[in-house]
Amino acid sequence: MNLNKMGVAAKQAAFTLGQLATSRKDQVLNAMADALLANQTQLLQANAQDLVTAKVRQVKPPMLDRLKLDEDRIQAMATGLRQVANLPDPIGNIDGGFTNEAGLVISKQRVPLGVIGMIYEARPNVTVDAAALCFKSGNAVILRGGKEAIQSNQALTKILQDVLKVQALPEAAIQLVSDTSHETARALMQLNDYLDVLIPRGSGSFIKTVVQTATVPVIETGAGNCHIYVDESADLAMAVRIIVNAKTQRPSVCNAMEKLIINEKVAKSFLPAIAKALAPYQVELRGDTAARKILPLITPATEADWETEYNDYILAIKVVPDLASAINHINRYNTQHSEAIITNNYQHSVQFTQQIDAAVVYVNASTRFTDGFEFGFGAEIGISTQKLHARGPMGLRELTTTKYVVLGTGQIRE
Repeated sequence: MNLNKMGVAAKQAAFTLGQLATSRKDQVLNAMADALLANQTQLLQANAQDLVTAKVRQVKPPMLDRLKLDEDRIQAMATGLRQVANLPDPIGNIDGGFTNEAGLVISKQRVPLGVIGMIYEARPNVTVDAAALCFKSGNAVILRGGKEAIQSNQALTKILQDVLKVQALPEAAIQLVSDTSHETARALMQLNDYLDVLIPRGSGSFIKTVVQTATVPVIETGAGNCHIYVDESADLAMAVRIIVNAKTQRPSVCNAMEKLIINEKVAKSFLPAIAKALAPYQVELRGDTAARKILPLITPATEADWETEYNDYILAIKVVPDLASAINHINRYNTQHSEAIITNNYQHSVQFTQQIDAAVVYVNASTRFTDGFEFGFGAEIGISTQKLHARGPMGLRELTTTKYVVLGTGQIRE
């Protein structure tokens, strides 16, 4: 596979996309949504092949869930495409302007990034989400999914490219790297002549590898060692509902809860209740010394547990004396993704939201809401856990940059 040829074609496609009217882009996105629904059978057949291969490779059930497509998930991808079509187009927006002392009219305008590389693991929906957001924001995209989802990704990309072809637009606007070898992945990470930015999505170790290997600018996304702190003033029935949702709804995703931090004043009454609520889901509980005094049958937590993103039915528990201790622990071990406090104390909620270092901070809500769809972005290209350029769920605006447009009347600098 010749990545340089893909890069050249992507650069040319990006120029075309950057000139498209919003109405034209929206028309194409709606056509893509129609095409996904019209080709459901083909997509499900391709995905079934991936699932069979994954089971042979003994992929864990939570990761199989990430890989699986069904009619509801295909419908959700189509809905995401339509939502992106309905969103305001950031391209050409003026962020601000002024006139300087020389009489120059200076404005700051939103423009596409150019060519975006996406490298991700076993989630076929990322293929469509990334394609939709990049297309609407005027960017070409080169996609490289994991080997687990190769059949699904190839089928999805062909459907989207077929729509581009029918619409007389360059198919290279959305390209998939079909070679899933590590060597090709490394080459994509170093495709500096053509990629303007690289966005990885996957496990913490995967993203770390990309950051350390890439020579292309990287936006770090995804790793989610997410905590929920139960304050002494918490509504404990509410806390049970939130924790069960955050841990068990989809444990394989980055916004799932991984750690429970609980105030010692309510630990004795709350821990048996949450253990009972999680038992039907067969969640393995691991705890520090204080937690195991209350729940003596749970597994001892190690230092590695506090920094691990499980992506599985595992939950580590730590008992702390106060809010300050909870905040210190979370800031030490979190991945700056999503953190939550359950409390009825307003001052504690303010302190938590001000002092926790994370992209998204919740008060009395599940961390599972950290999602571009839930935030009204139609879809997301990732959840940025870094602080430069973008942070949190990344939608259309985060896939743009700016340029200054300066209007003069013949001025020269003295």
